Amino acid sequence: MGSLIKLDNLRPNPKAKHRKKRVGRGHGSGHGKTSCRGHKGQKAREGLDIKPTFEGGQTPIIRRIPKRGFSNVFKVEYEVVNIKKLAEKFKAGDLVDPETLRLKGLVKGKNKLIKVLGDGDLNFPLIVRVHACSESAKEKIERAGGKLELILK
Repeated sequence: MGSLIKLDNLRPNPKAKHRKKRVGRGHGSGHGKTSCRGHKGQKAREGLDIKPTFEGGQTPIIRRIPKRGFSNVFKVEYEVVNIKKLAEKFKAGDLVDPETLRLKGLVKGKNKLIKVLGDGDLNFPLIVRVHACSESAKEKIERAGGKLELILK
């Protein structure tokens, strides 16, 4: 019959616990003298700090590869909606603003600026309130009897 586990006979599984390797405690320990670091060299020194990007002294890859182009930090990106999509999803006299465009699934994202472009035709008036609009879209909205209001960014 197997022995019961009690608080007085609890012990870890055999070979589950190991003694910590104590280096630099004399040559009788087997880990003395160089303390398992080998002889000389960068990794044998005290205060070792080799960055993950360090490539042994050769020119790093980030400096070897050519740099091209630039990043325009002043670029304004718009979510684009065409007149034909407005004609499909809205009825006469509806208000078209960023919130209603999101509800109808014409634009995605919370804080994107919206621009209306003039592809398609509009035969009924709409009240359009967006951040930007092309000249052709403005003309088509006003020709249909609608109103265009630009939201300041």
